[in-house]
Amino acid sequence: MNVLVIPEDYPRDELMLVPIVKAMLKHLGKPKAKVAICRKPRLQGIGEALKWERLTEIIDQNGMVDLFLLCVDRDGIETRKAKLEQIERKAAEVLKRDRLFLAENAWQEIEVWVLAGHDLPKTWNWQTIRAEIHPKEQYFELFANQRGLANSPGQGRKLLAEEAAQRYSRIRSRCREDLVDLEDRIHAWFDRPI
Repeated sequence: MNVLVIPEDYPRDELMLVPIVKAMLKHLGKPKAKVAICRKPRLQGIGEALKWERLTEIIDQNGMVDLFLLCVDRDGIETRKAKLEQIERKAAEVLKRDRLFLAENAWQEIEVWVLAGHDLPKTWNWQTIRAEIHPKEQYFELFANQRGLANSPGQGRKLLAEEAAQRYSRIRSRCREDLVDLEDRIHAWFDRPI
């Protein structure tokens, strides 16, 4: 199985999404799935990531991909999920039944999925982190600095995501509204009648 993850912010999001998506697929019984990140065309921000024209370009260039995963930040925009569902419907019209395009918004940013896999400072409240519109600045960067990772690849994203992916069950227990929703939709596709 070939999986292409489409981030809104390459290369930073790649460092987080690849280990987490691999852990998700392993959890779903697909440990040998090949997970790649979309590098061409390189999307530069949420505006491009939500343009259907850019996404069709990606679909057209990747005929061997079975599963496309568009993963973006919610950024406090409540209507973002509806826009992603619209994109999924358009993709379903152009893809054959044996291929799938799914889109999910991390609540509120992908960095929260990484934080979910870690033991955080006792003074931090998980619901407050999830509700924060700017958790990257308010929590993730602070956590990376506390771990001494500010000057490491992706300002800590690479190592922290790899560590978090080792505790995938913890991520899924904390990120049910977004990550587990995506997981459930992938699982349903695996179980579809052929």
